[in-house]
Amino acid sequence: MATFCSLRSLLGLQKLVCSVSPFYPMRSYSSSPFGRIGFIGLGNMGARMADSLIKDGYEVAVHDINHNIMKMFSDKGVLTEDLPLKVAESSDVVITMLPSSNHVLDVYTGKNGFLSGGNLLRPRLFIDSSTIDPQTSRKVSAAVSNCSLIDKRDGWKAPAMLDAPVSGGVLAAENGTLTFMVGGPEEAYLAAKPLFLSMGKNTTYCGGSGNGATAKICNNLAMAISMLGVSEAFALGQSLGIEASTLTKIFNSSSARCWSSDTYNPVPGVMDGVPSSRNYIGGFASKLMAKDLNVAAASAKDIGFKCPLTSQAEKIFTELCNNGHEAKDFSGVFRYYYSGKDEQ
Repeated sequence: MATFCSLRSLLGLQKLVCSVSPFYPMRSYSSSPFGRIGFIGLGNMGARMADSLIKDGYEVAVHDINHNIMKMFSDKGVLTEDLPLKVAESSDVVITMLPSSNHVLDVYTGKNGFLSGGNLLRPRLFIDSSTIDPQTSRKVSAAVSNCSLIDKRDGWKAPAMLDAPVSGGVLAAENGTLTFMVGGPEEAYLAAKPLFLSMGKNTTYCGGSGNGATAKICNNLAMAISMLGVSEAFALGQSLGIEASTLTKIFNSSSARCWSSDTYNPVPGVMDGVPSSRNYIGGFASKLMAKDLNVAAASAKDIGFKCPLTSQAEKIFTELCNNGHEAKDFSGVFRYYYSGKDEQ
């Protein structure tokens, strides 16, 4: 708590960052005690999240191993750096959005990582929005908290880290409507909340370090198992002679109602505007679901917790990927695993 003794008083501080690129229309003024924001990882999600910060008036520096995406940002007037360490050396906050735990470890503790320059850091806050295991989040957070700040101003006595994975997918990242699940020191969460609300519309504080990562893998685990159960029931019903549209009406007015039946129905022809209505293109790729289930299974194994449904779900989505459907939305399990039929 002492680390963040005066941060509450900063939450109302209005900060207008004047050096916004003319290539980006400013959507609103930022309300944050921070200056430059570093962003590492400009994939489908990260690039759109960084864009949201820039549109909200933040001065942003970026890094990615993809030179084409770096050039795209550079052409728009955004500062690009060739190493994560260089981004950290010029930023007050650094946000990472990376594919896996190993990538996070490398960017933080690797040869050219944030901590490779020694124990004195410029950034007061690190935010990792990657979907990784909570054990890695806690390990990296401990390494960050053992460092010191070059400039102990605005009440910050030491650097802090938040794990803040997101829900909502590429469309929510594009529209700035992501949901953030955040673990770490509560005072750091409160200070960072304006940043989250520049990139999303909902934030939930989940408790201590690693709890944001835990919330994300548990959410996706439940989502996967729910989709498998609904898809299995629809496919069985079709095989026994009942149409999926009829089952959908029954599910959605009875105890089987869930997101996978009333919002994200996996049967082509039953619901418009969902991946099943467009040949399972877009949405949440099966390879990402398989990856998240692998993280959940590994996390459970690390603590000796039995997760039979997680293990089975991981096997099914891995098989789906191995059979060439890794880019299809995860609701495609209805067609590609259960051999369910389109609704006519």
